[in-house]
Amino acid sequence: MSGADVEKLEDVIVRSAEQLADNIRAARQAVSTVIFGQEQVVDNALVTILAGGHALLIGVPGLAKTKLVETLGVTLGLDAKRVQFTPDLMPSDILGAEVLDESTSGKRSFRFIAGPIFAQLLMADEINRASPRTQSALLQAMQEQHITVAGARHDLPTPFHVLATQNPLEQEGTYPLPEAQLDRFLMEIDVGYPDREAERKILFDTTGAEQTAAKPAMTADTLIAAQRLVRRLPVGDSVVEAILTLVRSARPGEGSDKATKSIAWGPGPRASQALMLAVRARALLDGRLAPSIDDVLDLAEPVLKHRMALTFSARAEGESVSGVIGRLKARIG
Repeated sequence: MSGADVEKLEDVIVRSAEQLADNIRAARQAVSTVIFGQEQVVDNALVTILAGGHALLIGVPGLAKTKLVETLGVTLGLDAKRVQFTPDLMPSDILGAEVLDESTSGKRSFRFIAGPIFAQLLMADEINRASPRTQSALLQAMQEQHITVAGARHDLPTPFHVLATQNPLEQEGTYPLPEAQLDRFLMEIDVGYPDREAERKILFDTTGAEQTAAKPAMTADTLIAAQRLVRRLPVGDSVVEAILTLVRSARPGEGSDKATKSIAWGPGPRASQALMLAVRARALLDGRLAPSIDDVLDLAEPVLKHRMALTFSARAEGESVSGVIGRLKARIG
């Protein structure tokens, strides 16, 4: 590629970023008028969608996880649906099924009735309460972007994102997601309690005669354009090296002796891909044209946390995955 071509490509990226920056900023502002005290959660959810991925929201009930997904659907102009996962939920309840129709002439034929998975933004509420069979049906669709029913392929809408919520696993009646299925989520987003001032604002805004409603700020086509732009943003060599160093050091036998002894299994190449997309998306969300090492450090935990596990001895000594990731980040930052 010649110097003129490179310059032309950079000009296109700059113009596209400037055109989309206002839309993304408006979407972020629109969400913040409805969701209070969860700025980091909102930002990570937007980063996940801009990166074209899926997110796993973990927290106790009542922290506005469902409200967040509903608000994102309206704000981003996406067709959003919600499925409440229960132990008796079957795969066909999510994917859809074929039914036998009979015409007025007596001719019989099968007709496919699409399930709620045919949405641009699907909320899988309490995903860990469904059986592994139902979980697998959803997670396979997340990876392949299509489903197969009775031998016929049905493509999912574009864009397609799943924001799944999960209660802490120590609660009764849950089925922990297997490691291979957790890896299909771009991020694990921990939803904590709001601070005192945010909760005060929640009290007044949600218990009055009128409540703030989400307003559209983008369309699905605009979001697709932003997702394409994310993949075109340039990434400096220092950022690439930071991603590689961080992810590889989180694997047994790759990092320091102390970290190696603590980690039972670590993230694969999909984690590097996820972190590469996430830092680009975060840069665009902040109105920047290229990611920095700070983006890598800030997004390391939500991208890596669900992709690694500690040994029994490390857990017995009080180690945590977050603590290990923090020590790995300290070597870079």
